[in-house]
Amino acid sequence: MTTATNRVVTVDDSAIKVNGKRAELYGGAIHYWRLDRDKWEKILDEIVNLGFTMVSIYIPWEAHEISRGVFDFGQVDPRTDIDAFLTLCEDRGLNIVVRPGPQINSEMTWFGYPKRILDDERLQAKNSSGARAVLNQVPKPIPALSYATDAFFEETALWYDAICKILAKHAVNNGGGIVACQVDNEMAFFFGINAYSGDFSDAALEKYREFLLGKYGTVEGVAKAYGLDRIEDFSNFQPPRRFGRNDQKSIPWYADWSEYREHYLIDSMDRLAGMLRERGLDQIALFHNYPHPLGPGGAASGFTCPFNLPKLEEKLDFVGFDIYSRKHLYNHVKTVASYVVGSSRFPYIPEFIAGVWAWYLHPGDAHDEEFVTKAALMQGIKGFSRYMIVERDKWFFSPIRRDGTVRPMSKMHKTMNTILKGVDFSNLRRRSDVMLLANREYDRLEASSVLVSFPGDFLETPSGFSEYPNRLTTADETFGFDTIVSQEKVNYFNAFNESLKKSGVGYVLSDTDLSPDHWSKYHALVIATEDWLDETTQKALADYAKAGGLLIIGPKVPGLGHTMEPCTVLADTLGVAPGRVTETVQVKVGEGAAIVVPTVEEAKTIGAKIAADVDVTKFTADDDRVDVVVHDDVTDSTHQIVFVCNPTDQPIKTHITVDQLLVSAHELWEDKDLTITDGGLDLELAPYTILIADCKVA
Repeated sequence: MTTATNRVVTVDDSAIKVNGKRAELYGGAIHYWRLDRDKWEKILDEIVNLGFTMVSIYIPWEAHEISRGVFDFGQVDPRTDIDAFLTLCEDRGLNIVVRPGPQINSEMTWFGYPKRILDDERLQAKNSSGARAVLNQVPKPIPALSYATDAFFEETALWYDAICKILAKHAVNNGGGIVACQVDNEMAFFFGINAYSGDFSDAALEKYREFLLGKYGTVEGVAKAYGLDRIEDFSNFQPPRRFGRNDQKSIPWYADWSEYREHYLIDSMDRLAGMLRERGLDQIALFHNYPHPLGPGGAASGFTCPFNLPKLEEKLDFVGFDIYSRKHLYNHVKTVASYVVGSSRFPYIPEFIAGVWAWYLHPGDAHDEEFVTKAALMQGIKGFSRYMIVERDKWFFSPIRRDGTVRPMSKMHKTMNTILKGVDFSNLRRRSDVMLLANREYDRLEASSVLVSFPGDFLETPSGFSEYPNRLTTADETFGFDTIVSQEKVNYFNAFNESLKKSGVGYVLSDTDLSPDHWSKYHALVIATEDWLDETTQKALADYAKAGGLLIIGPKVPGLGHTMEPCTVLADTLGVAPGRVTETVQVKVGEGAAIVVPTVEEAKTIGAKIAADVDVTKFTADDDRVDVVVHDDVTDSTHQIVFVCNPTDQPIKTHITVDQLLVSAHELWEDKDLTITDGGLDLELAPYTILIADCKVA
């Protein structure tokens, strides 16, 4: 990643900045090539009138290429004049985010690629059986592409050569409006989340072997890690192609395949980013968006594999998750948004539902979008792109119609944008003293112990099954331990999560690949641990506690490392024998402390213990169904924004207390004063309601 301090666009402190000044990215997507050219100006005027500050512009290779290396930028079809469209956006003072792919999805038949690219067998990904990997999508299935083959990048270079000449001219460093460029789109093996759906092409397997050598140093090192006497022909060494072994020495073999899949995505995005920088986009922010994780229903602790936001942000400026959800899935929105806030240097939702596609099972309404937007801001999101703010074919119920007129639901968007401008959310910091980590080590094993594959929640299958691994689709294997790790780690994560919510302690989510440098600002770190944990993570957890933090683990103290070799770094630091503890253990560690919890029931109480024993702030409701989050104004110590959420279908009457006495409170959405009693809020919350209280504190 380009990190030069003299770069025009920088990303830090939860913000994207142009020449040191924050750029607001509250906007939405528009597909210029699908709209009549004579309607462009009217549509853009309405975007400005609704208060949006940014437009996210998808630029499809598929729509611009006439033949290989020959492109139409308005010469044939006036709707493809992207140069003119960018100028119109700049004339209206809009910040611009561009998305030139090569893949953009956009409900296009070929996902944004020219059909010739999909037809080129050199470029096609392979599944575990050696057949073409396929993306099941509407209106028809298409081949998934391999981002491991050089030929793919050579073809993409032709597209980048053409489009980047236009984009560079409009970059903010050249006087234009483009502040950020997305590198590809929702790269997740073309929704092939299942570990064995792809990519098993020759090029991908060659890179897999390079990854193993990078991790273990030599072929002999790989053999030792996997408990093999020797590897006769490493050039033909294979990853798992299905789940079929349950011995402990197979764990690193499976987990490394999952880890490689993460690196596959990271390396391909890094290569594309380098191509964009070489073509004049080196002064703006480059980012990527992973598709929304967790599958139908929003199960927790499934937001890691094959996505690795922390490691990808070592290559790009920021990374976000897309959110397509409705009010009845509050926990899904909370989990994804909290994870992005806890992990990213700029917490941004690259695709945030506005309207629906034709095959969406739960279209919702303006109230759904109001609720979900408030839920994301409540967690600390600092920017988002609505998909779509302008309607087009294959998309319905956007706030602006394709002829430039507005729908009644546009009132919701205008109200929200008015609030975002009236309260400088960029100066707000979510109060979070605790971090709950997902354990990527165990998530990788879960991902590769999947037994079946489903078409994917891209099609929202009525069965509710998902391509994301869960206890319905993964093997019930103990690998010789005394529990099914893939199930126990979820049980503990969920217990920790629920206990923290009920305790009123401010907390965020992340995972074990987040740099430990970020852990130190949290007073307590909570993570599920089992019989094994790689040495690097064990050492980082031990160092966190020794430096003064409270480390909470359980139900076991690891005694093995990643390759199942003895590794007692954490156990030695805690002075606790490896294995499952029979009762809660609390020990002094350097300047800090550690707690080992033995049961899920004990894990459910850990939030209350943190609230009672650790120097953390609390904000609570007297009804534990209610969620409360406080944001401090870094420019004014007497100013807070307090979000209060009723995520249920029942009305709730509650009293809210925060860590300081409230002097006054004004609800921003309804524009009304709230009742203060004993320094707290007395509230009657309708079902699926989130209040945004602008508060003065003593």
